[in-house]
Formats: sequence, C-alpha cells, structure tokens
Amino acid sequence: MRRGKRRMPPLAPPPYSLRVPIIATESLTKKYNARVTALDDLTVTIEPGVIGLVGANGAGKSTLIKILLGLLPPTSGRVRVFDLDPGTDPEQVRARVGYMPEHDSLPPDLSAAEFVTHLGRISGLPKTAARERASEALRHVGLYEERYRQIGGYSTGMKQRVKLAQALVHDPDLLLLDEPTNGLDPAGRDAMLELIHKIGTEFGISVVVCSHLLGEVERICDSLVAIDGGRLLRSAQLSTMTTATDVLVVEVSEGQADLLKRLGESGVEARPDGRLLLVPLASDDTYDRILAAVAELDLPLHRLDQRRHRVAELFRTPTEEVAHVG
Repeated sequence: MRRGKRRMPPLAPPPYSLRVPIIATESLTKKYNARVTALDDLTVTIEPGVIGLVGANGAGKSTLIKILLGLLPPTSGRVRVFDLDPGTDPEQVRARVGYMPEHDSLPPDLSAAEFVTHLGRISGLPKTAARERASEALRHVGLYEERYRQIGGYSTGMKQRVKLAQALVHDPDLLLLDEPTNGLDPAGRDAMLELIHKIGTEFGISVVVCSHLLGEVERICDSLVAIDGGRLLRSAQLSTMTTATDVLVVEVSEGQADLLKRLGESGVEARPDGRLLLVPLASDDTYDRILAAVAELDLPLHRLDQRRHRVAELFRTPTEEVAHVG
C-alpha cells in the first residue's frame, strides 16, 4: 500500500521475473581506514524473494545494509537497489525499502501506534494514511490489541515486532532485517521467523534476512548470500546447495532404543542422532528392513527418507569437518 493505497497482502504475487534485481553490487569495497576493510571487492546479484544474508559477526553484513540504504558511501565499486544508486538517490531507495535495525532505539514513553505513525509520516504518508497504515502494520505483526501501550512496558519480543512494523508502515517492496531474532527465546525466534516467512511469501515483499545463524536462514529463505571478511563466499538458491546423501533418516515418536536394537539384530547398521536414527543406505533392501522393523515393533513412523546436507555443513572448514566426522 503506497501512499495510502492498500496492498498488504496483495491480490496476486507481483511479476518478479519482469523486474530488475532487487540488489546488485560490482566490486563494492568499503574501507574505514588503512587497516579495516569491511567489504572487499564484493560482486553479487540478488533476485526477488526471501534471501538470507549470512556471515559471522564482523563479516560486513551491517556495513552492506548501511550502504544499500545510502547511510554510508562505498570507498569504491558500484551498488544498485532496484537499479537506483543509494548514494545519489537515497530518498527514492528508502521509499521502496523498509529497514529493521539490530539494536533498539525505541522511545519508551510512546505507544507503538504513536511511534509507527510517526515513522509513517517521516516516510511521506499523510497524517490519516500514516495512522491507518500504522494500525494495519501493527495488526500484521500481532500487536494490534497492544498498540496503545507504551513501548517501555513491552517485552523483548514485542519490541522486535514494533521494529518490524515500522519497517512495513510505508509499504516497501523490500525489507532489510538486521538480526531480527536478536535477544529472543526459542519460542520468540520461531514466531518471528514464521512472521518473516509470511511477509515474504504472502505479501509480495522481498526480504533480506541478515543473520549469523545459518539454521534460521535455512528454515525460511529461498536463497542465500554468504560473506566472510567482506568477500563473497557463496550466492545461490538453497535448493541447489543441499544434496541428498547415501544415509537414511528414521524418526519415530517413541521406541527409538528398541528400533535401534531390532535394526542391529537384522544386520542394519544405525546410529542415534538426537531424535533421529541415521542408517547408511547399504543396499536396495535397506528401506524394506527398516519398515519391517518398525512394523514388528508397532512404532509410529514419522519420517523415513534420504538425509540432505544442512546448509551449515556446507560452510565447515576442513578442520571442522574432520572434527564433526570424528
């Protein structure tokens, strides 16, 4: 919903294939001084969707976001957001981009409705439209009933949702979320990730999730951009980065120890991995032997399929891989 027109959620997904990339950089470099290089010759093209921007703390993620918003000038190289230069057209870029910062800077004595409305006014919305958009954004993040409470009395999870609402209030085409699950407990993380996934898949808004947690990115993102030391490590669709292995994953809701014993008795090698049993796919009848053991023990089978590499495993160094295997 731009400038008062309703668009959340849209009637139909936008024709992303007809659009330019949401972000494109070419030899992008940012040096703070002679000894500190935050981005080093970074060249990457990012298409619409839900994208994970991952890397360890200090990898250059936050610096990249600030350059994309026009808050920092690059030392050299080229950057485009929707084919706009953030350095020369920062207002046009920010009109199409919503930003959720990592750290809180929320006024404790204002209500969420007042704060998000104010941010809507700053983005250029008329007073009435800003107020309506603020209520709608707060409803979508689950704070509608609490919108008139002062932010200072909010929990950490509620404050994170206020930050997300203010990023949505002007109806952007792209959200830049910097560590959106920061400070949340496991239940809060799950709720935030579910909300982000909904925004990216149902509202027709592209989302870049900046995180140092690969597991979170893997759960909700379509593609991944990984950087380290300011350099590009990998950029690809997640589906192309995971491959099936010759190991079967077996999950039963109860009786795992009994199943492990029965498989061993039938000549099937297996080892526990948390709630799962990992079974090497040694022959064509391995599936049948597992199913027979489950049936004999009358166990509820939740999962039996080939194991796929997790994204985190693809970023292990050789030393880490040896330690993991051992």
